[in-house]
Amino acid sequence: MSSSPSRTLLEATEAGSIDLAASVQTSAAGIVSRTVLQTPDLRVVLFAFDEGQELTAHTNRRRALIQVLSGACEFLFNGEWQTLPAGALLHLPPNHPHAVRAGQGPFSMLLTLGAESAE
Repeated sequence: MSSSPSRTLLEATEAGSIDLAASVQTSAAGIVSRTVLQTPDLRVVLFAFDEGQELTAHTNRRRALIQVLSGACEFLFNGEWQTLPAGALLHLPPNHPHAVRAGQGPFSMLLTLGAESAE
C-alpha cells in the first residue's frame, strides 16, 4: 500500500475543506491512502483501489465508519462478502474482522476511525 507524504490534507487546528473526488488517485502499483485529518481521537483516511486490489482480513482497535465514494467494492464482514455501491456506509465496531476488495473497476472510500478502544 502506498501513501502520500506524511502530511494531512486538512490541518487539525484550522477549519478547511477539500474536494474528495479530486483527491482520489488510483495506482496499478498498489492501494493509495491519503490521510485527510488526524487528531488524537479521530483519523480520516481516503483510500483508492484499482481493479483487483485487496486488503486481506484484519481487525482494528478503533470503531470504523466506511463510506464508499465512487465505484463499488466487496467487503467481508459478519463472515460474508457483501457488495457495497457508491453511497453505502458501513459501521465496524472495534476488533471486528473484515476485508475489502475492488469490484469491477476502481473504487474509493473514506475511512473514519474513532479513538482507540480498550475492548
